[in-house]
Amino acid sequence: MAVTHLKKGKPDAERREDDAQVREVVEATLKDIELNGDAALRALSEKFDKYSPDSFRLSQGEIDALMSKVSDRDMADIRFAQEQVRKFAQAQRDSMLDIEVEPMPGVILGHKNIPVQSVGCYVPGGKFPMVASAHMSVATASVAGVPRIIACTPPFKGEPNPAVIAAMHLGGAHEIYVLGGIQGIGAMAIGTETIDPVHMLVGPGNAFVAEAKRQLFGRVGIDLFAGPTETMVIADDTVDGEICATDLLGQAEHGYNSPAVLVTNSRKLADDTLAEIDRILDILPTADTARKSWEDYGEVILCETYDDMLAVADEIASEHVQIMTDRDDWFLENMTCYGALFLGPRTNVANGDKVIGTNHTLPTKKAGRYTGGLWVGKFLKTHSYQKITTDEAAADIGAYCSRLCLLEGFVGHAEQANLRVRRYGGLNIPYGEPAPYKDAAE
Repeated sequence: MAVTHLKKGKPDAERREDDAQVREVVEATLKDIELNGDAALRALSEKFDKYSPDSFRLSQGEIDALMSKVSDRDMADIRFAQEQVRKFAQAQRDSMLDIEVEPMPGVILGHKNIPVQSVGCYVPGGKFPMVASAHMSVATASVAGVPRIIACTPPFKGEPNPAVIAAMHLGGAHEIYVLGGIQGIGAMAIGTETIDPVHMLVGPGNAFVAEAKRQLFGRVGIDLFAGPTETMVIADDTVDGEICATDLLGQAEHGYNSPAVLVTNSRKLADDTLAEIDRILDILPTADTARKSWEDYGEVILCETYDDMLAVADEIASEHVQIMTDRDDWFLENMTCYGALFLGPRTNVANGDKVIGTNHTLPTKKAGRYTGGLWVGKFLKTHSYQKITTDEAAADIGAYCSRLCLLEGFVGHAEQANLRVRRYGGLNIPYGEPAPYKDAAE
């Protein structure tokens, strides 16, 4: 495979060192919340957000007052985006069917898709008010039928952000708390004197939020292990450097450590994109953040063939993959490891982030190798059940079960089966002995 790195990002070893520092801070903070409850939340909120209200939970009156500050046009846009998300989530939900089959006479097997009973949705908002994240988590959980949805978001410039609160409320949140960072995640998962814990946590966030979810996984469910936003542009000479640079920097502005990678088979496009990145960084209002991300985590990878581009893309397994080539559908058919694909120059990652209807909470740090992103199915638990309705089926299944249990040495298991064979099959099997084969019994 002929691959040349024209620009490399920060070495993996340095990234892991950053992760270790975050891990220590999160561990200590979660322990503080567990030991001190509401007092810890207040101290953390005062320290990090300079915010200390009478109650972190918003009353309906406070929600109404905040929503009244959102312009009619902004509210219409929020409603439109949520309608897109709900439509797609509902179509996904409709594809998930409860089933019941009878693989042999008298044996009934099935499964039911049951909503998680309580979910905590984290909506980032300290640096940028992430209105769209409320659609992705709260509205999708609502479509799944989750009976208790609580949502946390940090204050924005010292106050609850009206648009974020509106999106949470319209999305279907039953409880809304103005709590950010580790304290928001800890409050929802651990619980305090005034906040009942949830069964599952979802939603994106910074490195501290992601690490808090990782440490709490097992105690509660989570949507996925998410790191900083990642974007990849796969492009050939059918597009130009301006569109590639714009799509890369459009995601690099998320944070100081957001990887942005160009994979191309065109040296001219690679050079043009690098030049355009320098030009755009001189005029981009968020250049301080985007420039740091690009300097430390930006990459340009030059490949010889489309097969090489595909192999590189699957190895990196980026969160967002923007494909702009003469064979976009070929990549759709053949790519296996990614968060979400954005096909063709008319499409872009910001569409998916904000409005088009697919979910923007997606796997990062190569997690696209083993999981997809947040979707309505993440809020549903598929539980199986079984039922035997005839004596003959009880005896037949019991006989197989008896022998297979004893093959493994489990006498107590075997007796569960033998008891049914005796009662429903009329065979007098000695205790701890395998049931006879059917032809032998006859």
